[in-house]
Amino acid sequence: MTRFVLTGASSGIGAALAAELLEPGGSALLIARSETKLEGIADRLTVSGASVETRALDVTDAHEMDRALTAFDAHAPVDLVIANAGVSCGAGEDGRPESVDDARRVIAVNVLGALNTISPILPAMRARRAGHLVLVSSLAALRPLPSMPAYGASKAALRAYGTALRGAERRHGITVTLVCPGFVTTPMSQRHLGVRPFEVPVDVAARRIARGVRRRQALVTFPWPLALLTWLGARLPPHLSDRMIAPFAAEILPEDR
Repeated sequence: MTRFVLTGASSGIGAALAAELLEPGGSALLIARSETKLEGIADRLTVSGASVETRALDVTDAHEMDRALTAFDAHAPVDLVIANAGVSCGAGEDGRPESVDDARRVIAVNVLGALNTISPILPAMRARRAGHLVLVSSLAALRPLPSMPAYGASKAALRAYGTALRGAERRHGITVTLVCPGFVTTPMSQRHLGVRPFEVPVDVAARRIARGVRRRQALVTFPWPLALLTWLGARLPPHLSDRMIAPFAAEILPEDR
């Protein structure tokens, strides 16, 4: 029976992953900004003997995140923490660059939000010498899209943080899994008006992530054709890499907040 915390749980990968990971007799704390959406997700998670709690929080609120997570862990030890909450922004019409305010929010949610998710429970996991941390990054961490610089930067930071954390926490009995998906059919992905090669349905993505989490894999990345192209693109000379990635630049619709 797994007891887990999952942020960004109200839609997309988060909602699908909650359904994949919740086990009979298990328990979960689902966190997102929308209380209404969270309640709808919780109502659909009818797993025998399972317990689901929800908290409508912004992951950038370090104080409230600390209160919620430490209280949940104090009631019973948390086995798994998944920092999944994320937002995006990018170029507007006619290639208009993303605004500074939007870029700051992307960095705050995607990077600081992950830190606010992990840090409250990490000391307790260290004391127990047991636990599993999952950080949801992106293939954009390897080769950012030209129309989404802040998003690429935030996911690259998360990838670097998770990689370092894995080495640091291994000796404390804590596993760290870094998830780097490509395009997944989610509301966030649909805001990208350009080509989305090898896009993966959200239920398929959730199953792949859940399988990797259960196996305690260090890295979960998919789909493999895009992962391979991204890996190669990151190793090309800059002028060739820029030329290869140029077709993926596209208008990004604003987030519906």
